[in-house]
This record gives sequence, structure tokens and C-alpha cells, in this order.
Amino acid sequence: MQNFFPAQYSTLSAAALKNYLIKTYQLEQSTTCRLLIRNVSDTYILENLNQKYIFKIYRDAHRKRNEIEGEVELLNILNANGNSVAYPIRDIEGKQIQQFNAIEGLRNGVLFSFARGKVILDLADRHLIQLGHDMAKLHQSASSIKLTHPRPIFNFETTLFEPLKDLEPHFAEMKEEYAYLRNIAEKVVQKFEEFNTSAFGYGYCHYDFFPKNFHFDEHGKITFFDFDFAGEGYLINDLMSFLNHYFFHQQSNSISREQAEKDFVTFLTAYQQVNPLTDDELQAIPYLGITFHIFFLKFFYDHYDDWSNIFLTPRYTRHRVALIKKWEEMYCNF
Repeated sequence: MQNFFPAQYSTLSAAALKNYLIKTYQLEQSTTCRLLIRNVSDTYILENLNQKYIFKIYRDAHRKRNEIEGEVELLNILNANGNSVAYPIRDIEGKQIQQFNAIEGLRNGVLFSFARGKVILDLADRHLIQLGHDMAKLHQSASSIKLTHPRPIFNFETTLFEPLKDLEPHFAEMKEEYAYLRNIAEKVVQKFEEFNTSAFGYGYCHYDFFPKNFHFDEHGKITFFDFDFAGEGYLINDLMSFLNHYFFHQQSNSISREQAEKDFVTFLTAYQQVNPLTDDELQAIPYLGITFHIFFLKFFYDHYDDWSNIFLTPRYTRHRVALIKKWEEMYCNF
């Protein structure tokens, strides 16, 4: 038996995966397979004349099998409830998770239905209204279930205090920036003491509701996908992450502040036609943006080696802290 030197992060062969998946799922022999994205998880696209699929390979360092089982369970329920999501496909034996003995160890993969349509970054009113309605319906499903498998939990411990503790070594030469993050984290917690959070909608949120994660087809139908970060928390986390789309859009001068505010109100109004929010929930949305930015700063730090995110330099980190300050100026009132 040949011994291989251990690898930290391998890329599975698209040609080998094609043969494996054609056999395991009894796909058409003409099906092609190519690597689409090499990232936190690797994404392949499979297609033939009649069908398209997405196959995602997870990294064990990012998602353990029981968490993947939680994602699959969630998507099965959402799909059964009539929510338009890219759902896991069963193989000829009924399994929805494949396992591969890669160089670095076991890796798990899931074949998903393809989300028809395309990403639309500059959303018109009709898109925003449809998005508001469909996200609200998704939340109605996601708030009425309790999965048997674990998913991440989004609370102040996991999005503020644990990240700041883990990030402290990274900020060794950026004392001022680190002090700012510690201070604003405390302000967020104090602000939430003003809200009646017991009345907040709670359930499984997507936590990455940017336009890159849903497609519109030619008839305006939306399909949601990439539930990799989905976990338990306040449902308004998803509205907050969508607000981040407009925040970044403004930072790149792709939209005016006036238009961004108008568009978000259009979306928010449509959402509440299906799933009304309390006044406190509406006021709380911007403050969760602070937790979102700190959470992902830790995520970049934790997965620096495997993701090869060479952008995590002191310069980049200072830029991210500066963005948090801009977010505070635009949306928060401490």
C-alpha cells in the first residue's frame, strides 16, 4: 500500500467525481462535471442536456458530518413545506450524503438540485417584493421546527465574545482597533437590553442572505441556496444580512444611499405583509450587523490556512474595522 504525505486541503478530481456521481445517482452518461468554486467548501457543477446539479464537498475543519446532516434535514423540511430551495438529491440507495477518503482524511459531499435562473444584484421593486414574501414564508417554516441534528447557534456568545477572545492574538499590533471592537460589542449587548427579545421571531436563519445566494428565473421565481451557515437565532439576522448587501453596494458606489434605503423599505414592507415584525425587531436589525461583521472576521481568521484567504493582512483587518465604524455611523444610535 502506497503511503501519502498528509495534505491540509486537497481538491477532488472532477473527472473522478463525474464517474462516481453518474454511477451513484444513475445520471445520464453524457453528464459533465467541472469545479466551479474552490473555497470554504468546494463546489462542482454537473450538467447534461436535460439537467443541472450542484455537488458540494465540505471540509471537515469547517463542517462536521453531524452539522451537514442538520443542513440536509433542514432543506428536506423546507422543500417538503413548499419553500423554493436547492434541495439534496438521494442516490440510488436513498443516501443524501456521500463520503470520500481524501488525502487529508474523510470529506463529505451532497448533490443538490440546481437553482434555476441567475443572480440579480440590482433588484427592481418586483424582485424586492417577491423576495420579501418568499423570505417571510421561509421563516415561517424555519421557526416551526426543531432539527434532530445540530446547527450553529447565533447569539452574543458565538458572534461577539468568543470571536473577540479568539481574535485577540490577531490584533496584537492593532490595540486601538481591538479596543474599539470590545467597546462596540458591549454597546450592542446593552442596546439589546432595551428590546423585548422574548417576542422576537426565532428559528433557523440562513445568515448569509446576499443576492449571490438566490436566483431569479425568467418568470420571477426565486430559489434559495447555500445554507452552509444556517443556524438557530433571531430570524431578523437574515434581514440584517440582506441590509449588508445594500451597505456594501453603497461602499462600492453602486447605489445611492437614498435608493438603498428606498429598496430596503420596499423589501421590508413586503416581508411584513406575510410575517409581521415588532417595533423592537425593526429597531434591532442594524445592531445585529455589528455581530455579523465580527463573526465573519473570526471566520476569516479561523480558516485562513485552508481557505488560502491571503487577504487577511493587518491592512485588510483595519479596513474591516473601518467598515464596522461606517456601519455604526450609518445605522446605529448608541
